[in-house]
Amino acid sequence: MSSRPATLGQLRESGWASVPVKEEVRANTVARIAAGRPIVEGIIGFEDTVLPQLETALLAGHDVIFLGERGQAKTRLIRSLTGLLDEWLPVVAGSEINDDPYRPVSRHGRDLVAERGDDTPIEWVHRHDRFGEKLATPDTSIADLIGEVDPIKVAEGRYLADEATLHFGLVPRSNRAIFAINELPDLAERIQVGLLNVLEERDVQVRGYKLRLPLDVMLVASANPEDYTNRGRIITPLKDRFGAQIRTHYPLDPASELAVVHQEARALNAPGLRVQVPDYMADIVAELSQLARSSTSINQRSGVSVRLSIANYETLVASATRRALRLGEADVVPRVSDLASLAASTAGKVEVETLEDGREGEVVEKLIRAATLGVFRERCPAESLTDVVLAFDEGTVIHAGDDVSSSQYVKVLSQIPALERPVLGLAASETPAAVASALELVLEGLHLSKRLNKHAAGSRATYRGRG
Repeated sequence: MSSRPATLGQLRESGWASVPVKEEVRANTVARIAAGRPIVEGIIGFEDTVLPQLETALLAGHDVIFLGERGQAKTRLIRSLTGLLDEWLPVVAGSEINDDPYRPVSRHGRDLVAERGDDTPIEWVHRHDRFGEKLATPDTSIADLIGEVDPIKVAEGRYLADEATLHFGLVPRSNRAIFAINELPDLAERIQVGLLNVLEERDVQVRGYKLRLPLDVMLVASANPEDYTNRGRIITPLKDRFGAQIRTHYPLDPASELAVVHQEARALNAPGLRVQVPDYMADIVAELSQLARSSTSINQRSGVSVRLSIANYETLVASATRRALRLGEADVVPRVSDLASLAASTAGKVEVETLEDGREGEVVEKLIRAATLGVFRERCPAESLTDVVLAFDEGTVIHAGDDVSSSQYVKVLSQIPALERPVLGLAASETPAAVASALELVLEGLHLSKRLNKHAAGSRATYRGRG
């Protein structure tokens, strides 16, 4: 920073040129696209849908509104846009609204430049500080967004007509930056009117003053679909002023869902424990969310957030960790018996249809069974388990559950040789914990395929033949 210009005169000599924030974003977007780099980092599943539309909107210099259900990475997308700003921006020192040293708009900036000229001190603002955000709520006021008279400044002896008595709101403080409004329909309609000038005329007007601040702001907003949001609406003149409306979506396939989960889920390692989540158990978590998004028992207007998959994945690992600690095992590998714990992390993240009121537990349990069966059929060909079914028809009984140690499951393989090949092939490891997990999936899959009987009591289960 010491090598950067510290005064207005030095800034002029350096050759630095001032450009509008949208031109700045556009130039950096062009550079990223030309270099084959994504315009935003950490966004998965939008490569062929949302991001091309966003690239087009940014190249066109448009204000953008993202429309989509909860948990569709709208806020993450918006916050990632700061990466398209230049790393450092010069402003008039002490300016509350990031005054351009060449064209200051605030009273402070104008007076300082007029007084000091080329000796006007310059400060440098990092791009992460050039982002303003407001969660829209019904009680949000014009003062919050635009500004209001500061009674403290009036008490200090200034006249009400003095521009210096103003306390700027979030929008002016986001001058030469990106300003985001989340859940825009929740903003009262009379307050939305206050944003019209910001989007079209590019200025703000504060009541009681003949004041015009020609702001340089890129406005980005998010909203849920209006057919679900009964709390409010976006007024037509405001919608008309956004250059682009981009529809977001949930992951389109389990692979994309899992990619998000692996990126976002917290590491739940514990001292002395080795955590390993088999691919098939992670697949069940992703498949559960995918099925929920197409279930007629789930309110699809509310949506099924990716947060459901993340929470379920973390819960699955936590349940396996709890069992391993109780049994004194060092390897933490989730099993089918751990899926019962997903009821708690699922119930609060989905809304059942009115006709299903009072049956939330049954709906969630049905989804878990369907997800487990789908993954089982994909991973375990039916013909490879014929001998296993025959062994159960001859009177074999297996007890399973979170109170059964991994070593006990290993003994089952020696008792039923037909299980060894499909279980070890599924486990991809011969550690007792991995074998236990694979064996439970085979047993549960055969039960859900109606080839074995199961008697369950809490987290314990007994599998036997259907004869």
